Amino acid sequence: MEPINTSYDEEEVRQAIANALENFYGSLISKIDAISIKDVMKSKNPYLYRAKSMQTSADIIESILQAFVSSSEETIFGNCFFEPIAIAASGGTKSATKGVDIELHDTDTNTKFFIAVKSGTSIFNADSMKKQGENFEEAQRTLRTSGGRIGFAAIVGYAYGTKTETGRGKAKIYEEVAGEEFWKALTGDKDFYTKIIAYMDTLPEQYIDDYNASYSKAYNRLVRDFSIEFCNSDGTINWEKLVDYNSGSPKRKAKEELLRNAEDIYNWMMSNPMISQKKLQEETNLGGAFVKRAIAYLTEMNIVTKGYNGKTNGWTINGPFVQDDSYFE
Repeated sequence: MEPINTSYDEEEVRQAIANALENFYGSLISKIDAISIKDVMKSKNPYLYRAKSMQTSADIIESILQAFVSSSEETIFGNCFFEPIAIAASGGTKSATKGVDIELHDTDTNTKFFIAVKSGTSIFNADSMKKQGENFEEAQRTLRTSGGRIGFAAIVGYAYGTKTETGRGKAKIYEEVAGEEFWKALTGDKDFYTKIIAYMDTLPEQYIDDYNASYSKAYNRLVRDFSIEFCNSDGTINWEKLVDYNSGSPKRKAKEELLRNAEDIYNWMMSNPMISQKKLQEETNLGGAFVKRAIAYLTEMNIVTKGYNGKTNGWTINGPFVQDDSYFE
């Protein structure tokens, strides 16, 4: 396609790249700092780790952390890097239209360009392509109702890779361009797609020490937490516990947790029949909702009764603690 802009401010582009790199590393480091073993293990495949004969916490954590960083950096980079550079390079403005990133008015042709900036060319599936078309259609309707005889053009620009129009399927309201052709369309500079690398200069190296420190801390923290949560006392991995945490029935585990809490609270009531609900929370380190559910089980199963020695406070023990499945039916 023909360029929609033929000049750019190099200093603005350099500053946009500097800001984008700062945002990228800041967001990535924050995400690494926040990773927790219990959260991440809910979505991992424990069978794969066993099939690959991973025998240590370190083996599993290295695999988890590498995959986590790879996925996170692709997402974060795509979200924070290319769009501000494209805005600076094109001289356009950030669009307020849903699904559109940049708006640019070409005064020579009196055409308003609506541009959606994407990272790689594999980002679209059929549903997202349809949605993107609908977003551009909404932008076109808004432009028509704003008055004036302004032309409309829509572009999906992919920051890297190549894109070939097949000509098959329903005609689209937008044009797709990628890589060299996209950046040339925004700037009029056929070499701009390689200049982005040059404009980074030594900026990435400024963040590597902080990134490495964050990665190392996360690695050590996750190895420690995995060993505590999912290893036996002799240091071997407790595969049954790991698989149960990942894939065990939520309903069964909620039932088991309720029964454990109820038994713990029952024992406190046995030792101190006048113990208050607030004190039970303090002694058991359970939240109020957990304590209430446990007490409901104890009272509905007639294991305890509210009140002690004719008083409304305290608890009367009616019998031994029992696990009664009929409560959950």
